[in-house]
Amino acid sequence: MSAHVLIVEDEPKIAALLRDYFTAACYRVSVLETGEGAVEWVRANAPDIVLLDVMLPVVDGLAICREVRRFSNVPILMVTARVDEIDRLLGLELGADDYIVKPFSPREVVARVRAVLRRASAAAVPVEPPFVLDEARFEARVRGRALTLTPVEFRLLTKLAAQPGRVFSRAQLIDALYVDHRIVSDRTVDSHVKNLRRKLGDAGLDPIASVYGVGYRLEWPAPDDESDSTRSTN
Repeated sequence: MSAHVLIVEDEPKIAALLRDYFTAACYRVSVLETGEGAVEWVRANAPDIVLLDVMLPVVDGLAICREVRRFSNVPILMVTARVDEIDRLLGLELGADDYIVKPFSPREVVARVRAVLRRASAAAVPVEPPFVLDEARFEARVRGRALTLTPVEFRLLTKLAAQPGRVFSRAQLIDALYVDHRIVSDRTVDSHVKNLRRKLGDAGLDPIASVYGVGYRLEWPAPDDESDSTRSTN
């Protein structure tokens, strides 16, 4: 059965355009023109993905995203004309999976939805992590090999590994890295990520992905990828 897309959009022309493109791409489509009742609709109908406009009458998209995340992990793609970074980070921290800025190409939206659904499907299949975290020693083991990390690097890897695929902003990572809550810059986080990537790379892994303008996420390698990296290091 084809995936079910819920579009929550108060501009009729945009909603109709998206509906037509998703229907042509063989998706099942439902449209809501207001935020009122959207949370209850998601709870009752369990769509496969939600395209959620931020600026909605009655209840805005960020509030809807927050409430849906209380009971569902359905992928949510925010659609908005608000482009400042605070809104982008806020949407992702509330649990959004991606972010599209108006004006957009409807073909791009369909492609982004397809990509988010693909990631969600892959995440639903349990995958053994490529390393084991040893909290007593503040080190990771990759295929039995000890990978010595600084306490900050270990906390960084632990934070990212706790929710593979989730995008963490630099501010969220800073809160997890320093137990004394010291004030550091975003560049400090980038520096720690660079060092951690180097150490993981030395062990044949490259699981940390950058999300431009937002932060970082950790992605488990596919089993075939892992075996390839193992062969290349032998």
